Amino acid sequence: MVSGPTLKLAQLGSGLGILAVSTPPPFRVVGRFRPSTVSDSARPAWPSPEILEACVNDSTGELAVPGEDTPDDERGRLSRTVFPGGTEPDPRFTLANERTFLAWIRTALAFIAGGIAFEALTGSAFEGPLRLVISMLLVVFGLLIAAGAAVRWWRVEQSMRRRRPLPVPLIVPVMSAGLTAAVVVLIVLVFR
Repeated sequence: MVSGPTLKLAQLGSGLGILAVSTPPPFRVVGRFRPSTVSDSARPAWPSPEILEACVNDSTGELAVPGEDTPDDERGRLSRTVFPGGTEPDPRFTLANERTFLAWIRTALAFIAGGIAFEALTGSAFEGPLRLVISMLLVVFGLLIAAGAAVRWWRVEQSMRRRRPLPVPLIVPVMSAGLTAAVVVLIVLVFR
């Protein structure tokens, strides 16, 4: 005998209503609703920033939210080693963190390429030792940005996995101070 779908309405976190329809296979996304639409005539709200995906486990009948309880055996060995403990965050946030990391890496590569180009292309505009110092500073600054990007990525990922507030981005003030100092030095060198 086959029974019909089981419906569940639950309040999670900030009062978000979730309608779950129990269907095989065991964890299936079944519905997403805004709090304002949860009523006798609840209707789906697709998509919305307030939306949270709900899943239902048919074997236990429990409502679950992706990332709440990720057993260690489902995570890869590298993930368990680099990020011990915590829960698996929403993939959208992990991918956004990765995109931010890649943007910082592009910036670092631009500084490194700028340092190499400065040494190769300025020729007689600057004296040899001064040209070398400026190009080396640009390359070192690019390497520092790359290292800071990796640290920032790791700290944000750790915070998301432990459901803690995101850390303050220290790379932004450091980069601003470095660029300001570089501009001041170049102005002094050009107008002396």
